[in-house]
Amino acid sequence: MLKILDRLEEVMIAFLMGAATLLVFVAVLHRYAAGWPIPVVQDWLLSLNLSWAQELCIYMFIWMAKFGAAYGVRTGIHVGVDVLINSLPNRTRRTYVLFGLLAGALFTIVVGTLGALYVWAIGHTDQVSADLEAPLWIVYLCIPLGSYLMCFRFLQVAWSFHKTGELPHHDHGHVEGLEAITPIDINPYGMRDNLHPADVKPGSRP
Repeated sequence: MLKILDRLEEVMIAFLMGAATLLVFVAVLHRYAAGWPIPVVQDWLLSLNLSWAQELCIYMFIWMAKFGAAYGVRTGIHVGVDVLINSLPNRTRRTYVLFGLLAGALFTIVVGTLGALYVWAIGHTDQVSADLEAPLWIVYLCIPLGSYLMCFRFLQVAWSFHKTGELPHHDHGHVEGLEAITPIDINPYGMRDNLHPADVKPGSRP
């Protein structure tokens, strides 16, 4: 079940990021191409109404940020200043880390609950967005969904840390699918520092 949730989270973030980027590209291209005095083509481009693209792109990035924050908790990619925490004794450090994770869970569940109440209230109105004219309760639904998911991730990491004493870590230099390659010195005349020629072995040909 957790693997399905993890995969769904990753697919949603990747889709929103890719779709928003493509939408921005198309909207900018349309804006500049519509100014070219090309017969027929210019009239066709001007007939296309993409005024809603900016608003949709903003909403997509907001949804991506909310779910991306939960993904960051799960994978440990959030930036944190832990110099003081790491200098503490193990038992004290364990207490502070658990306190921080549980505080994050409490904060996100409060935000999610307030967001759910707001979505419930605005869902009983006829308010819509300016350009898309989409119901605003759908737009703001990312607040409770993303916050509750982030709360779950905080609790998941806290439980794992309580059992194993390890936090999720992310290597920013690692690229998924690429293995580390050990460089090979193919210069037969070079020493280890590659600055001086190697000694000639006895019996070897010049």
